[in-house]
Amino acid sequence: MRESGATNSPRFAGQVALVTGAASGIGRATALLMAREGAAVLAADLDAAGTTATVVAITAMGGTTVAHTLDVTSEPAWDAAIELVERTWGRLNILVNCAGIALVSPVTETTLADWRRVMAVNLDGVFLGTRAGVRFMKRSGGGSIVNVASASGVKAAPASSAYCASKAAVIMFTKAVALECSQDASGIRVNAVAPGGVKTPMWGKTPGAAAVVGSEAWSAPTDAPLAKRFADAEEVARAILFLASADASYITGSVLTVDAGYTV
Repeated sequence: MRESGATNSPRFAGQVALVTGAASGIGRATALLMAREGAAVLAADLDAAGTTATVVAITAMGGTTVAHTLDVTSEPAWDAAIELVERTWGRLNILVNCAGIALVSPVTETTLADWRRVMAVNLDGVFLGTRAGVRFMKRSGGGSIVNVASASGVKAAPASSAYCASKAAVIMFTKAVALECSQDASGIRVNAVAPGGVKTPMWGKTPGAAAVVGSEAWSAPTDAPLAKRFADAEEVARAILFLASADASYITGSVLTVDAGYTV
């Protein structure tokens, strides 16, 4: 990994990153920035067309990348993704668990199927990915894992009980695994980011979220006061890259809020 302060080469030159949720939003922004900084990227998502578009964009900038269709809720699918990384590059330095879904629904109207789907993607997916990543990184020399939680995992929001619960669980899971890894010689760091409102396609696909997409904060320009606008996906991706990099070499078990002070 690049020594802190070095500027002669890209931050992730020679490294391999696996990014889930890479078809759009924060995942796509992260995959693009990782590639721009020199990493070979396995861009993974259930949305094959969106993932292909991400790979086309990375290839156009001269980056190294492979598209992979991944259902993060499936244990065999994770095994296949790790096998692909090992077969293609022989190592994994960075894992970003970004795939997630939202649910806007009062608890009285939330079905058990709704609840289980949110937990399957947002929590089980992070568990399966982190477990697979730790197992492989222990064999291949260590690395960094960044899990994408949410400000809603820190500060509750109405009509979002399933989503809030899933993201709060991601935060505590991240901390527990970080402690495990810090006590051995694996060289693995595990951290989380907790974004606030971010302009991503996920909101447009979420029933009940029309008010979010139609809000003044959604359409506000990036030079508006922080508390009055949504973040661009790349603003969160830059925080992810920091935690994944050698600049964060003594940081593990942390939750970096990227929320314009929402959770303060």
